[in-house]
Amino acid sequence: MDQWEYIKKAVEVAVENVEKNNGGPFGAVVVKAGKIIGVGRNLVTATNDPTAHAEIQAIRAACNYLKEFQLKDCDIYTSCEPCPMCIGAIYWARPRSVYYACTKEDAARIGFDDHFIYEQIKLPIEKRSIRMQQLIPQEFYSPFKAWEASSTKVSY
Repeated sequence: MDQWEYIKKAVEVAVENVEKNNGGPFGAVVVKAGKIIGVGRNLVTATNDPTAHAEIQAIRAACNYLKEFQLKDCDIYTSCEPCPMCIGAIYWARPRSVYYACTKEDAARIGFDDHFIYEQIKLPIEKRSIRMQQLIPQEFYSPFKAWEASSTKVSY
């Protein structure tokens, strides 16, 4: 298979997802060494999980397949340009590249507009529409101290 077959597969997964009424019109595949190792579809409404986006589902499946938490030398093909949450997950997974079909503007035209999230991220915390406030209990830094002192931690 080549990149055109992989992106076509991601689009097919998205169409199937709509036909099965499992969630939004989004699909993704993760490829390593010419093989699809993870497939994901948007399952937000099927699972009542706002994080169940296609890219995240594909990343989870691929990492499970590889038994690793990073997607070294992998490529992600997705039916639509990833949202801010998925972009964060993609950067944490560290694939080699991401290819997408529809743009975020295409998604906005059918009701999936994440522009407001990009705008919120740019704002200072105190100006965001969802209240975010630091609370500092006693020993608030203890998890970080434990991490720094750990001789068995796996860095990522």
